[in-house]
Amino acid sequence: MGKFIINGGKPLNGEVTISGAKNAALPIIAASLLADSPSTLLDIPQLRDVKNLSAIIEKMGAKVQQEGSTIHIDPSSLTTPEADHELARKLRASYYILGVMLSKWGRARTTLPGGCNIGNRPIDLHLKGFKAMGAEVRLDHGVVEVTADKLTGSQIYLDYPSVGATINIMLAATMADGKTIIENAAREPEIVDLANFLTVLGAQIKGVGTDVIKIEGVDKLSGVEHRIIPDRIEAGTFMIAGALTEGEIFVRNVLSEHVKPLIAKLHEMGIELEEDITGIRIKGSKIPKAVDIKTLPYPGFPTDMQSPTMVLLTQADGTSLIIETVWENRFMHVDELKRMGANIKIDGHSALLKPSRLTGAEVTATDLRAGAALILAGLVAEGFTEVRDIYHIERGYEEIDKKLRSLGADIEKISD
Repeated sequence: MGKFIINGGKPLNGEVTISGAKNAALPIIAASLLADSPSTLLDIPQLRDVKNLSAIIEKMGAKVQQEGSTIHIDPSSLTTPEADHELARKLRASYYILGVMLSKWGRARTTLPGGCNIGNRPIDLHLKGFKAMGAEVRLDHGVVEVTADKLTGSQIYLDYPSVGATINIMLAATMADGKTIIENAAREPEIVDLANFLTVLGAQIKGVGTDVIKIEGVDKLSGVEHRIIPDRIEAGTFMIAGALTEGEIFVRNVLSEHVKPLIAKLHEMGIELEEDITGIRIKGSKIPKAVDIKTLPYPGFPTDMQSPTMVLLTQADGTSLIIETVWENRFMHVDELKRMGANIKIDGHSALLKPSRLTGAEVTATDLRAGAALILAGLVAEGFTEVRDIYHIERGYEEIDKKLRSLGADIEKISD
């Protein structure tokens, strides 16, 4: 399972290039199956989740060829609408097979998906959308099967702006009869990227980036070449690394508009940033000021940046408050940070932080973003930090140890 050994206290300096966004790549890989001809996807991050989803669609009959960060997908040889159950359990995004194959073939089957244990993550909103479009849903011992003679457009209101449900309903509606309207839709950049891909394939989609998305079903989609947007969460993690270690980092290949909430908070902390069309420069020469943060759906402060930002706030001057409104289990990293000396008090969905002197310890990554936070803590801690269960981290960060070493970090990966 592997671990990272980090010798902290080294300022990070230099330039780092951000990989393509995992949360855009996964639904787009699944969406490529909707076409009747091959697609080429560029800037695909080389991650565990990407490899697992690629293996799933290969077992469904698609031809997948990967060359570095480029993936060629030919869906013309698909043989089954069922995702391999063992592989599907390994990643949350396996449920996109449901929307894709329901749209293309009128039937799909997979096990309930896996992923990080950050809270209750049912797929009821996904299934609600499918049912509204005329699909029949069956759940049996953790296996989901959806069927429809022909999907028909419908008006669907989401009780919560779920990213996964918005994407899955979009995928299902793309080749349905008539118009589908998704109200209270999620607005994340990754959804916009998926819509751009589908539109070039030949889909008819309007309103993406707002809370009302309209999809007019089409009969045919054809493969294209598409470049994935940069990963805003990876970019934010490296921005915090620069601020945390009192170094100077230029984060290349980041879209500033995608990280506006983080930029605003870093400015509030007194961190110096410079933006240009190629990236963002962070100068972490000052002790940050304490701030309050509340996580919200996009365009609010992202829940995925909560745990990395918490590490920065342990080094702030004053008391900070973090309120987590998205996932109920998003504070699992707090006990691990306390092992390193963090002064954090949890009260329900709130965390109260006071200035802390962090020291190295043996800690465990409980989920993807928690693992990134522990790496950041190790970078600023005194002495050696051992971060275990790093397979969580490698699901979402491409070669994070190599990128950090290129900036001057003393970090080593040890494989079991």
